Amino acid sequence: MKPIKFPEHNATFGEGQPQYEPLPVLLFTDGQVISCWQLSDEEKARVAETGQIWLSQLTFNRPLQPVFMTVDKAELIIKAPAGDQPQEGAPDGR
Repeated sequence: MKPIKFPEHNATFGEGQPQYEPLPVLLFTDGQVISCWQLSDEEKARVAETGQIWLSQLTFNRPLQPVFMTVDKAELIIKAPAGDQPQEGAPDGR
């Protein structure tokens, strides 16, 4: 899977860090981070066969953060809840 840019993204994590692939995200002031991932044809076939997607998180021995995975963008909070807005001027290297 490859992280991909999407119209709402306002920041990019890992840019200029060769050990990481740049991660375009929609970053909210409350810390919510949304990213989008594109599957290759081989990965799509594997998911169709097994119905499984695996997730690895680097916690650096800190508490595990909640995650939510979906195939439907409409299930994510794209419109900010009251009192929260996408970060202005978030660094993204675009």
